[in-house]
Amino acid sequence: MSTTPHPIRSDIAWATPNKVVVHGYDLPNDILGTVNLGDIAYLSLFKTLPDARESIVFNALVVALVEHGLTPSALVSRLTALGAPESLQGAVAAGLLGLGDTFVGTIEGSAKICQSLPDDGWQHDENLLQRHAQTIVDDARASRMSIPGLGHPVHKPNDPRAERLFEIAREQGFDDANERLYRAIRARAEDATGKVLPINATGAIGSIAGTLGVPWNIARGLGVMARAIGLVGHILEDREQPLAKPVWNWAEARSTDHRQ
Repeated sequence: MSTTPHPIRSDIAWATPNKVVVHGYDLPNDILGTVNLGDIAYLSLFKTLPDARESIVFNALVVALVEHGLTPSALVSRLTALGAPESLQGAVAAGLLGLGDTFVGTIEGSAKICQSLPDDGWQHDENLLQRHAQTIVDDARASRMSIPGLGHPVHKPNDPRAERLFEIAREQGFDDANERLYRAIRARAEDATGKVLPINATGAIGSIAGTLGVPWNIARGLGVMARAIGLVGHILEDREQPLAKPVWNWAEARSTDHRQ
């Protein structure tokens, strides 16, 4: 008995000899020269271009994570490019592989916190919001897990990126329930630990992404999109101003000293 296979297809884009269409938009005539990179990223996620308010907020989210100095992912990309200078894409990919639950990937965790709460009206009930915040902190402490989106080794008492992102979202008229939740979580966590735990950039991005409607299990992708751009910049700088080779030489010298 023969069966008809399901068609192999994607509804994202299609092309003919003289036309390219992306989510219903004519790429050469409707997008090129008109739509910026952040808005195209929004189109990829939501299948429509953002309105003016959505564009401002979404672009701010992705721009915030393009660059943060000599992070582990930037160092990995530089070192990989040193060993395989012919493979820029491989060096960028190597850096992106490090976007886990310590760096950048915490966007996913913070978005999940905001999107996993019961639909019990906590957004408009301060008592419920505070109760949920306390439960989140208590559960994290009981499991000896850190809360994604809280804390930063450099930015204290506040992460300026997070504060500005929250401000931009409010300026554009977006609901601030997720922001208020995260501020309550921070306050409860600081009370419980006695530590200064700022809401970091990924905490703000994850909570605002939830407000925009980005599913929590794709939210990490915002960091992947953004950081890929920054890693290309690091590879370019390393070609003009080498850093990876001195780092390698330093590590090799330390290893030799240890063997002696």
